[in-house]
Amino acid sequence: MPDRHDDVDAWLSQRIEPLPPPPGTFDLIKRRARRRKYRKLAITAGSAAVIVAAAVTVPQVVNLPVLNPNPTATPVAGASNSQSLHSAGPRASGKSSPAASSAVPVNAPVPGNFRPTSVTFVGTHTGWVIGQALTPGHCATQFCTSVAVTHDAGKSWSGVPAPMAGPPDGATGLSQIRFLNLTDGWAYGPQLYATHTGGRAWAPVDTGGLRVTALETVGDRVFAVWASCTGDGPAYAAGCTRFTLYSAAATGGAWAPVGAPTTGLTNGAASEAAQLVLTGSRGYLLAPDGALYSGPVNGSRPWTRVSSLVASCPVGSARADGQPTGALLGAVNASDLILACVSASSGTNPSVSTQQKFIYSSNNGGMSWQQITTAPAAGVVFGLAASPANSVVLATDQGIDLLPAGELSWRTASLRGGAPADGFRYIGMTTGDQGIALPADPSAGTVWFTFDGGQNWAPSRLNGS
Repeated sequence: MPDRHDDVDAWLSQRIEPLPPPPGTFDLIKRRARRRKYRKLAITAGSAAVIVAAAVTVPQVVNLPVLNPNPTATPVAGASNSQSLHSAGPRASGKSSPAASSAVPVNAPVPGNFRPTSVTFVGTHTGWVIGQALTPGHCATQFCTSVAVTHDAGKSWSGVPAPMAGPPDGATGLSQIRFLNLTDGWAYGPQLYATHTGGRAWAPVDTGGLRVTALETVGDRVFAVWASCTGDGPAYAAGCTRFTLYSAAATGGAWAPVGAPTTGLTNGAASEAAQLVLTGSRGYLLAPDGALYSGPVNGSRPWTRVSSLVASCPVGSARADGQPTGALLGAVNASDLILACVSASSGTNPSVSTQQKFIYSSNNGGMSWQQITTAPAAGVVFGLAASPANSVVLATDQGIDLLPAGELSWRTASLRGGAPADGFRYIGMTTGDQGIALPADPSAGTVWFTFDGGQNWAPSRLNGS
């Protein structure tokens, strides 16, 4: 039988000619290759455009303290008939003039010899102080008024632009500061300036010759007490009468009286005082005659009279900064209030001064009061604060006294390094744990902090002071 492998080997040893491709195959391959190349180029260019756009439009992320959102704005009560309400005193436009600020760069060093006279905080980290710095004649401008800011609860401070005004001198100058948020703030006492740029620029507000003796802000509004005064020098709030409660939108706009009930308040004395306290939903105004007015803080309607203080608790005359000498009001919340009724002081200096201090509380928005305790007699009270945790702190010319929540016995707060000379003039509680205080002598160049509800306090020295 023949070997079949011979035929196969013979066939495999022959030269094989490949079949040609169909006509046009090579042209089709070239066209497809060109299309793939164009697609790669388009994708590369598009990706580059996206990267460039992202580099231009993506903003920087800045860590800021969390603030409570502002409620929806509402019109000021009585704004439509503000002219008739103005007739109670000198005409005041309540409008801001062009910006007038010192040319201090943001985040500059705090100027030397900084003497703070007022402090304000938004949240627990960011706060501002205002005061005088350096020496007259050696400042960056004709004025030595300076502002400093902290973003870490007093661990460090930096200088920022300040309003172009001097210290209090009768009807002119500034001594107090308040901020609502990181953008809107006010400097006052006795003049009034506003910023809506976080303090980068300040503009004066025309008050028609009236002096601003108190100012507080909450929600989306700012409230202030304007009065007719005759005090001169640093005692800008002395000799004041005919107090009127004004308000404006926090973001700017004209100021107007809140309503007829809180316009032109007086008890007929030659030198009077009034006090303003705000909570998250209601505000309180203590009038010179002891009448207590209250109303909403959203500007929806005028404030009305709630009650009057007992006859044994007169409001008294005003101190140089406008605070009453006889009665001091504080608020835990919208309905729970604290009142200190104090007697005239005895003693010739802070180390031996004494004063009777009767502490009252109200759980119905001031409609009725009940005496709950008597504060230590040592020292003269200059400031009162009630914390959201229901504790009470008093700033005196000898130190700080604390009434813890739910207790009736007072404690003397621990002050690191001892109390500053002449004690404290201002105290406030930002939260139930954190609070701030200012020494009576601004030359100390410090702001005091507590982080345990007022039990222990320590000074924060302003850089360069």
